[in-house]
This record gives sequence, structure tokens and C-alpha cells, in this order.
Amino acid sequence: MTIGGSLALIALGAILKFAVTDSVAGVDLQTVGVILMAVGAVGLVLGLLFLSRARDPRDPRDVPPAL
Repeated sequence: MTIGGSLALIALGAILKFAVTDSVAGVDLQTVGVILMAVGAVGLVLGLLFLSRARDPRDPRDVPPAL
């Protein structure tokens, strides 16, 4: 999941939790909103973690060879 996808899930979950007042038979939309926000938050944390580990600035392989 990308960072943008995580942010989209958080936004969609917040809309369902705080802005939607309708009800669907058998589905609690506020609970679905909380679940989407939680999944989005976990995805965001994991995405940022993987992004920070993707490139280590101290990696000696990143240094260009001397001419």
C-alpha cells in the first residue's frame, strides 16, 4: 500500500465516521470508518518505515566511483 493509498483510506474512514448519518441494514458505517482509518494508519506507518529503509545515506555503494 502506498502512502497516498493510506491517506485515502484514512480520509474515507473519517468521512464515514464523522460525516455520514445514513444507515445501511446490517452494516455499522461508523465502525467501518474506524476500521478504514486504522488500516490506513497502519499502512501509512509501514509505508514510511519502508521508505526510510529503502535508501541508507551511509551506504558505501551509493558513492560514485573516483575518476
